[in-house]
Amino acid sequence: MSEKIVKFYTKYQQPIKRTLIILYDLMVVWVAGVLALLLRFDLSFSRIPVNFMENMQSMLIINMVITIAIFTVNHLYTSLWAYAGVVEMQRIILASVETTIVEMAIAFIKGKNHTGYFLPRTYHILYFFILLILTAGVRFLYRMVRMQMTSRVSSSSLQVSKVMLVGAGETGHMVIRDILSSASVMKELCCIIDDDKNKVGSYISGIKVVGDRSTISENAEKYNINEIIIAIPSASRKELSELINICTETGCKLKITPSVTEIVEGHISATLLRDVSVEDLLGREPVEVELDIVMKYVSGKTVLVTGGGGSIGSELCRQIAGHRPKQLIIVDIYENNAYDIEIELRHNFPNLNLVVLIASVRNLERMDSIFSEYRPNLVYHAAAHKHVPLMENSPNEAIKNNVLGTYNTAKTADKYGVERFVLISTDKAVNPTNVMGASKRMCEMIIQTFGHNSKTEFVAVRFGNVLGSNGSVIPLFKKQIASGGPVTVTHPDIIRYFMTIPEAVSLVLQAGAYAKGGEIFILEMGEPVKILELARNIIRLSGFVPDKDIKIEFSGLRPGEKLYEELLMEEEGIRNTENKLIHIGRPIEMDEEKFRSELEKIIELAFTEPSGDRIREAIRKIVPTYKG
Repeated sequence: MSEKIVKFYTKYQQPIKRTLIILYDLMVVWVAGVLALLLRFDLSFSRIPVNFMENMQSMLIINMVITIAIFTVNHLYTSLWAYAGVVEMQRIILASVETTIVEMAIAFIKGKNHTGYFLPRTYHILYFFILLILTAGVRFLYRMVRMQMTSRVSSSSLQVSKVMLVGAGETGHMVIRDILSSASVMKELCCIIDDDKNKVGSYISGIKVVGDRSTISENAEKYNINEIIIAIPSASRKELSELINICTETGCKLKITPSVTEIVEGHISATLLRDVSVEDLLGREPVEVELDIVMKYVSGKTVLVTGGGGSIGSELCRQIAGHRPKQLIIVDIYENNAYDIEIELRHNFPNLNLVVLIASVRNLERMDSIFSEYRPNLVYHAAAHKHVPLMENSPNEAIKNNVLGTYNTAKTADKYGVERFVLISTDKAVNPTNVMGASKRMCEMIIQTFGHNSKTEFVAVRFGNVLGSNGSVIPLFKKQIASGGPVTVTHPDIIRYFMTIPEAVSLVLQAGAYAKGGEIFILEMGEPVKILELARNIIRLSGFVPDKDIKIEFSGLRPGEKLYEELLMEEEGIRNTENKLIHIGRPIEMDEEKFRSELEKIIELAFTEPSGDRIREAIRKIVPTYKG
């Protein structure tokens, strides 16, 4: 029998709760009327005139009906009182005022046929306050009891997390409310950090604001904190990066609320926490892209992406697919990558006209047949070998894939009248010290040469390291941490520019929109990141202590590796675009006839010369800034 009752209550829990509170409010209307008279006459029933009590009783039924109706309109029966706050209190006050006004109007109408007052003048004031206290009291009492029960459950749990909240603003208030009111959140909020000196020493929902960000470490130790929640969605990337660096020193687990943009646009709840990501450590704002322009020149076009299964190529395909191209053609030599992106795109964009081809950009005949059949309007050339150490050991392969592959694709694009050709380049092409960087510099020279003699608009996009791309340093560090270390850094002073994959792709797409022919587009990437600090932060974000739990070892600079990368050559100069974070380098003057002649020689050499020395010598003739 009891089991049936439990099932019934579980099924009809909300209607039962709503019915009970309506019955309570009906009782409150009667109690408020009686108490108002009792208080007016010094808490003595014998002193209350009989006609006042009878008049109050005569209004009771209609008063109850109107009160329930007004309370319903003000959502007092649909609010979640476990999360009640200022807004709910405002609704109770408004509903009580409206009910009292209606009650006064009824008393006035009924009193027209009576001599003297229908009810005492102070009755209505007393009625209002009693109604308000009793109505609000039971609701907020429920919230308080729920919080106490939650607190006991949390304190008895072995998995309870001692939390420090950073940020006492509106978002911080939301986080506090959710932690205190939710029975499923196993967190004990111990202290709050805020840089506003006026808030330090004050309490929010019983939790003390103990200091500013400079006291994070000392308070984390004082309160035995094992989790820090950063609730400052308005913070810039630079401010957030600095704050995260302070928090990671504590060794605590970090969580963060979404950005203001994500909250305002409705992508995510303000109190839905996420893990701190490596992107949060970049210390700069994300690149904003004018999507209208991107959609305008991609929509309705046939678009071909070489290397479409790679990190950059696949993200290009995802974003292009969302911009309604007439047809998307993916070309890749690696069938597993091509298969993965094909399955993903067909699932996410069922109406997309998608063609996936296995082909090598080294094969001119194969590329010619593809361009002849599909006649692409736009080409994004992302196919390339990119691993610096591997290309140092096999320079001939770097020339075959990167240089010859770019030459074949550009030549075919020119032959079949492609509108725009966008080359994916790298900051390693600037004053290169390795074969890979030098090969990409030659690729830039190839598209510059074609750009001067073709109706096709040839451009290059140059950016730094991409977070999370295949073979990049971040996945490597994570694998090393997962296996217990050590984490290997080549040199304690090595620095790199970083950007996210979506940023890199956004830049490539916008470059296509800005293209006039011959430009090298360069992203303003902010301050470079010290790889050693990046390694330490990733170790901390993984819940370990650097050099204690996970060792860091220095492996030495690899062949062809620089301590720092450059984005611009001195002679290139720079000019801005409409997007202040995207710049254009001026093409360097060169002898194009000599370049073509040397290019043919080095390509022939790549197929006939197994030794790297002659290839490196040939590279120096083409790229004078090469120091390999």
